[in-house]
Amino acid sequence: MKSVYLGIVGAGGFGREVAAFALDSLLSAYPLINKKSVHLCFVVTNDSTEESCNGLPIYSLEKFISLQGEKHYAIAIADSLARQEIAKKIDLNAKAMTLRHHTALSLATNSIGEGAILCPYSIITANASIGKHFHANLYSYVAHDCVIGDYVTFAPAVKCNGNVHIEDFAYIGTGAVIKQGTKTQPLVIGRGAVVGMGAIVTKSVPPGVTVVGNPARSLTPKLV
Repeated sequence: MKSVYLGIVGAGGFGREVAAFALDSLLSAYPLINKKSVHLCFVVTNDSTEESCNGLPIYSLEKFISLQGEKHYAIAIADSLARQEIAKKIDLNAKAMTLRHHTALSLATNSIGEGAILCPYSIITANASIGKHFHANLYSYVAHDCVIGDYVTFAPAVKCNGNVHIEDFAYIGTGAVIKQGTKTQPLVIGRGAVVGMGAIVTKSVPPGVTVVGNPARSLTPKLV
């Protein structure tokens, strides 16, 4: 009987939250799989001496890669650049898997890249195009006709309204609201931009810029 491993990369708070529904997500995606052959584990990239967490084994990245059997993984780390580097190391030996809590909804004609994590009560409505290794945290939503790049992170309760384009590596903080764009003039969050917690975004954000407040404005150093 071939072993099947699902590695949750990251054993921090978010990783532990994801692990709580990861196995159910795998079994839902592969209903004919033999449950006795499936093994859920954490995978860490640091020099942790911990051998287990919440009853699950902890493996180093090197150990996980060396395991004999079919390997799947999802990266539960908020840092988008770190997600990219980990994916580069692991993709030759394991398959990125989208994990979806049973309360998460993808309603109609959405395209979602590999390795996404859709947490409890997250919603993707209609005709959205989403890149790989996307995080949709608790109670966040992506509305119609949005285009989201690779390695984008939504913290809890993000409200992304329709016709918004979010480029690679952007981070959207807890409770942020992004105003709806239009088909001809979408609101754009640039590559690597950061939207602060609770920000109300009413206009496009340039690449690499951090915005905060209501309405959201660029965060600049205070002169002394």
